Amino acid sequence: MTPFDEIAIGDRRELGRYTFTAEDIKRFAQRYDPQPFHLDEEAAAGSIYGGLIASGWHTASVFMKLSVEDRVRMTAEMLARGEKPVMSGPSPGFRNLRWIKPVYAGDTLTYTMEIVGKRELASRPGWGIVFARNTAVNQNGGLVFEFEGSFFVARRTTSSS
Repeated sequence: MTPFDEIAIGDRRELGRYTFTAEDIKRFAQRYDPQPFHLDEEAAAGSIYGGLIASGWHTASVFMKLSVEDRVRMTAEMLARGEKPVMSGPSPGFRNLRWIKPVYAGDTLTYTMEIVGKRELASRPGWGIVFARNTAVNQNGGLVFEFEGSFFVARRTTSSS
């Protein structure tokens, strides 16, 4: 993970892409969101969506998967360059989660994170908190998902170092 001190507002990172198949949509829905328009193509065709769509929670779960994979990839790249990655901490939460457009079977989403703010933590001098706007667009460039997230990131140096 990039140290808090080196993260800049406006930094933007593509986390990855994911194609939602009908099988994946149904499998997720059976376990976590068993609504007819996620489970059954015939029922979905008669719904307001006109076809099988992914659960919004499925789109959010894919964000998390790609975010973790990106962090692992970034850490490996830093180590390969001889740099020492810093720890990232938990997320204290998110705000303004929106599912803007339905995600249909066959849609490919591209997930992106953009840094929109950051602040040092007086209560934990070795850490900062970073704020990001996280989005997903479909293969047509349409925004389908967004939320504002935050996460803790260690600083490279502290006043006690």
